[in-house]
Amino acid sequence: MVDGHGRVVQANANAAELFGFPAAAMIGLEVEMLLPGTLGARHREHRARYMADPHVRPMGATGQSLVGQRGDGSVFPVEIALSPVETPDGRRYLASIRDVSGTARVRQSQVRARYDALAARIGQLALQSQSGSALLDALPRLLVEALGVDAVAILFPAGQGERTYVRAHALRDGGEVPPPNGQPLADTAVVIGDCGAGGESPGALPLAMPTSGSLALMPLRGRQGVSGALLALDTAPHRFDHDALHLLQLAADLLAAFLHQRHAEEQLAHAQRLDAIGQLTGGIAHDFNNLLTVMSGCLQLLESEPDAEQGRELIATALRSVGRGAELTGKLLAFARRQRLLPQAVDVGALLGDVVLMLGRTLGEKVRLHCRCQPSLPAAYADPARLETALVNLALNARDAMARGGAINVSAEMALVDASLAGPTLPVGYYVRIEVEDDGHGMAPETLARAMEPFFTTKGRDRGNGLGLSMVYGFARQSGGDLRIESALGLGTRVRLYLPVARDAAPPLSSGGTDTRHGRGERVLVVEDDEAVRAIAVAFLRAEGYLVEAVADGAGALRRLREEPGVALLLSDVTLGTGIDGPMLARTAQAEHPGLAVLLVSGNEERAGRLGAGFELLRKPFRREQLAVAVRRRLDAAGAGVARRATD
Repeated sequence: MVDGHGRVVQANANAAELFGFPAAAMIGLEVEMLLPGTLGARHREHRARYMADPHVRPMGATGQSLVGQRGDGSVFPVEIALSPVETPDGRRYLASIRDVSGTARVRQSQVRARYDALAARIGQLALQSQSGSALLDALPRLLVEALGVDAVAILFPAGQGERTYVRAHALRDGGEVPPPNGQPLADTAVVIGDCGAGGESPGALPLAMPTSGSLALMPLRGRQGVSGALLALDTAPHRFDHDALHLLQLAADLLAAFLHQRHAEEQLAHAQRLDAIGQLTGGIAHDFNNLLTVMSGCLQLLESEPDAEQGRELIATALRSVGRGAELTGKLLAFARRQRLLPQAVDVGALLGDVVLMLGRTLGEKVRLHCRCQPSLPAAYADPARLETALVNLALNARDAMARGGAINVSAEMALVDASLAGPTLPVGYYVRIEVEDDGHGMAPETLARAMEPFFTTKGRDRGNGLGLSMVYGFARQSGGDLRIESALGLGTRVRLYLPVARDAAPPLSSGGTDTRHGRGERVLVVEDDEAVRAIAVAFLRAEGYLVEAVADGAGALRRLREEPGVALLLSDVTLGTGIDGPMLARTAQAEHPGLAVLLVSGNEERAGRLGAGFELLRKPFRREQLAVAVRRRLDAAGAGVARRATD
């Protein structure tokens, strides 16, 4: 029995035995002496509230886990019944206490078995789930039912600013989830036993603090850091014991592993989809280059005719259109990672300086451009011209995302891509990382998912063809790097371009040769499976003063060379349909006819990139003067101009 000051005024022998004190020694003790020291202050608050409104409280009515402490310091679980008693000495409070150690152990075993079964169920759901949303929606409900708490929610950052939003939640009657407060997600577990007990709340708590009750926040940690959090709330204080926290942590770990696996699968599928589109795009560009070669050739031949001035103007306009078509196929090939690159060690800092100077006159007065480059940044291994084009594309995209102006931040630094950042398209290693960040309107998730697809654009029909980002992506992948984009609506966009660090970079290729455009009667054998392209090449070469013969395939070319040994130069397409291809034809022909000059042409950069040393390549569509210069250069290099001159 306890008086109004919380001191023991009477204790029977059972109480003395339960707490390990002589009965006389218990008289006068403050009741908090029979509790663990960490609970004393909070119990005084509960006692004061009860004494202000005394009532009969049956044993076990609170539903909370209560503990007592014996004289030897050992702790044991108890259940307590309270009732006020009026005595001649004033109001007293009768406490009936029962040791429930045996019952608690059984109950704890049952709870642990139930939690283990739920953990297995969650793992099974993760394995069977066809979509991430199925597990995300089911998990809070399962945890609310198992733990008997008021609310469970899954939190995710909204984007670069890491403002938090509630992705999925489940509520018991009367439960609610406090609104996010803009704080970033915590990277360690946060457990608050009594939200109403005062004290300073953790600064990393990503939501408004409830006014009372208990809270547990478990971060979803993966290889790339914290991706979200699992939150559990209850109006009762100290609701989460060791087993409940263990279950929440296990559920958070399973969910984090599931989300990481799902993200990796989505990345791989996206890369495979882009690769498939790239293969298709490369094939289309190859065929389109053949068409452009024919159109350009016909127009150039007409251009040399003494027609009226108006006709020449029309031809010039048509040729400009062909040039734009060639630029379009160049962008297609860039996305398809089949463009011809001339990689070398690039001083990224110097190149950025040049690009910034150029962009300062291009972006407009409303756009503020800031550039920062790491001191002593190692050289990147890339094609400098393509890199400059890629950076200009990224800056123009950033400008277009800021209709009312804003800031574009460009930076370059060396970055280590470790296992947490690496993926199917970016191996572990050191890279030069170039970032272009804007504070524009950002992209919605569905737009971000398609941002690197060719021809996808959110601009008007007259403001772009949707090849800017896809071209940069193709350049990055072909260079041995990658392109990563982070964006969210209202939070701007950050594009990261990864390029390999230069080691033994090859020097840039030199064009060399003699710029002569006139033939000297040499025999040239043209090998081209496209009849129209073949006719254009023959017409160009004959106009330059060469004696030209033409065949459609490699086998026919070898027969013609054996029958007519006076051929000085072999001009062959790389791709010749079925049978022997251009490079194999060239090697066989040179083995049989030493001194034979060879020039290969192609509109398929993937095949062209595998030619090996010793062969010069002319890309389609080519102009007449480009073909003339290349043929003359190969003949002069082979010494064929005199040694193999044909006779009429």
